[in-house]
Amino acid sequence: MNSKKIIAIIYGGDSSEIVVSRKSAEGIQSFIDTDKYDIVSVCMEGKSWNAIIDNNEYCIDKNDFSYTINNIKYCIDFAYITIHGTPGEDGKLQGYFELLDIPYSSCGVLASSLTFNKFACNNYLKGFGLKVADSLMIRKGINYDANAIVEKLGLPCFVKPNAGGSSFGITKVKKAEEMEEALKNAFGESDEVIIEQFIKGLEVTCGLYKTHNNTSIFPLTEVIPANEFFDFEAKYNADKVQEITPARVPEETTNRIQQISSMIYDLLACKGIVRVDYIISENQIYLLEVNTTPGMTKTSFIPQQIAAAKLDIKDVFTEIIESNIA
Repeated sequence: MNSKKIIAIIYGGDSSEIVVSRKSAEGIQSFIDTDKYDIVSVCMEGKSWNAIIDNNEYCIDKNDFSYTINNIKYCIDFAYITIHGTPGEDGKLQGYFELLDIPYSSCGVLASSLTFNKFACNNYLKGFGLKVADSLMIRKGINYDANAIVEKLGLPCFVKPNAGGSSFGITKVKKAEEMEEALKNAFGESDEVIIEQFIKGLEVTCGLYKTHNNTSIFPLTEVIPANEFFDFEAKYNADKVQEITPARVPEETTNRIQQISSMIYDLLACKGIVRVDYIISENQIYLLEVNTTPGMTKTSFIPQQIAAAKLDIKDVFTEIIESNIA
């Protein structure tokens, strides 16, 4: 009888992020040690949940997240969630697995929900002394004054969905007359939109994870996009961005950002691998956002940082799985 634990890599979701999620699932499948675990990919799109094995689809029983092949029922031992966007990044899927008592890879319900709401998360962390860009949040259907927004935040500024993760719906607004179209674009992705002050500086990102026995804070990655900002094209087209790991910043700055990232991880009660993005401007460190289901393609930041830390990526994923199912 097969004694290997079954690890489900869950991808898909109900947002524009699905194309990214599929790529991350392929990456994670290559990172998990198949000598130790059996892997099944599960695609979730709306109410269609299917385990995919040898190009065949088997419907997931939502009562217990099992699947059946040739009258044999298979129950998973661990869920690795790599849905970027709802329902895998905002706490919904986490709550479902909590109810079923199935261990999973990412942060819990509250941390996932809070970090998915960028405006709420940044303002919560601001209360602990972190520097964040000035911002406003408006909801769909609520009247707003574009000129007043520009007067408060200045130009250029960023308009982006409050919920989301891979730069869909983001516009860098340089002229007041561009605001209406930018808001329309962002509202296409989310019912809430953030307008955020532009801070000129160097973008860096820091990945980390903690278990009961270990804390691993990875080297920073420096991000130099060829475009106006680190948009979707830059994230997934190597010609549109230069990514340097470790980042070319002073050791003191690196240490400080790693300390801040560790503090954020604890303040939010995070779990699994998390990535925190920053802007360094005039020797000040500004938090951009916290990602609780970061991209996991083979060229994503986290695999780069794990390699730069001289860690074996299979060992990292094994540690995360075992710390949750032990």
